[in-house]
Amino acid sequence: MWSWKMPVAGVCAGLAMLLAGGEAFAEIKIGSVLSVTGPASFLGDPEKKTLEMYVEAINAAGGVNGEMLELVVYDDAADPNAARTFATRLVEQDEVVAVVGGSTTGSTLAMAPVFEEAEIPFISLAGAIQIVEPVRQWVFKTPHTDTMACEKIFTDLKERDLTSVALISGTGGFGKSMHAQCKKVAPDHGITIVHEETYGPRDSDMTPQLTNIKNADGVQAVVNPGFGQGPAIVTRNYRQLGISLPLYQSHGVASKQFIELAGDAADGVRLPAAALLIADKLPDGDPQKPVVVSYKQTYEEKTGQDVSTFGGHAYDGLMILIEAAKRAGGFEPAKVRDEIEKTSGFVGTGGVVNMSPSDHLGLDLSAFRMLEIESGDWTLVE
Repeated sequence: MWSWKMPVAGVCAGLAMLLAGGEAFAEIKIGSVLSVTGPASFLGDPEKKTLEMYVEAINAAGGVNGEMLELVVYDDAADPNAARTFATRLVEQDEVVAVVGGSTTGSTLAMAPVFEEAEIPFISLAGAIQIVEPVRQWVFKTPHTDTMACEKIFTDLKERDLTSVALISGTGGFGKSMHAQCKKVAPDHGITIVHEETYGPRDSDMTPQLTNIKNADGVQAVVNPGFGQGPAIVTRNYRQLGISLPLYQSHGVASKQFIELAGDAADGVRLPAAALLIADKLPDGDPQKPVVVSYKQTYEEKTGQDVSTFGGHAYDGLMILIEAAKRAGGFEPAKVRDEIEKTSGFVGTGGVVNMSPSDHLGLDLSAFRMLEIESGDWTLVE
């Protein structure tokens, strides 16, 4: 039985030997460091499952340009120091040709210098804008940025004639980054931040901070930059205090696990998220519908779990890498890096991706959908 702390290597080694007429041969190693356990397991677990099942499917279909893939996964348990150690191991011992991973912003930023120095393409699955701004030559990412989340929320607020908001933000890497980005872009959208509160990753009760918000003057809505259990606690405490103001969460809670943790208190919460969460509710003409419906069905049939946008980020990262390798004619890192940067018109679970030398994400605000939770399910805000 695998230990999550050990590499998952040779996912389809038996198949590779069969295709080679019974003789083992070198496989192309794709690396990944994910938060499979620990406080960010709701990110890393679906990411790992996604990478495993699609690498297996790719190998079963003959590989990439006739070459079989080997997936090497390490679990950092959301510890940036462990992530950096595993990144070094992927480079020096495993000799991977590319990496798809980095569940959290902290882990991603710890690993990025390792892959930059080694000149290995790295596609992150974390949210903060600092991952791709300023542009790092070898670093890309698939999730929408925290800046985009702020902008989508503020656009929705203005449409509701709400302009004065309070922030209650997590102090982890993602929460801190999104807090800063919301403050930065608020004036551009005619939004005034009139009150601010924070909470730590281990806090189990945000009632004092929310009481301060409830008693603050001029607050018309509340925005919660954060991920993990913190936003669910905020949501429950919010309802317990009888706060009736609109509550917005970030795309960092875009999974059914948030709804389960928050319970009935989640009803009425709005958040920006990828189309994947409402795959079956998209109109037939939506270019993303075939992709998100296929991924949703595959993931849920294979795992027996509800789909989340986080597994979708891993799907997009892997497929962007594979398509780049096909165009490059192989997995020579520099050529693959150049082709990733040329990604254009790629329809993924997160949106339509168009990268460039100055944009290593390739998504615009139209890739976000504004959702509201009703009766324990996602609904599209029209």
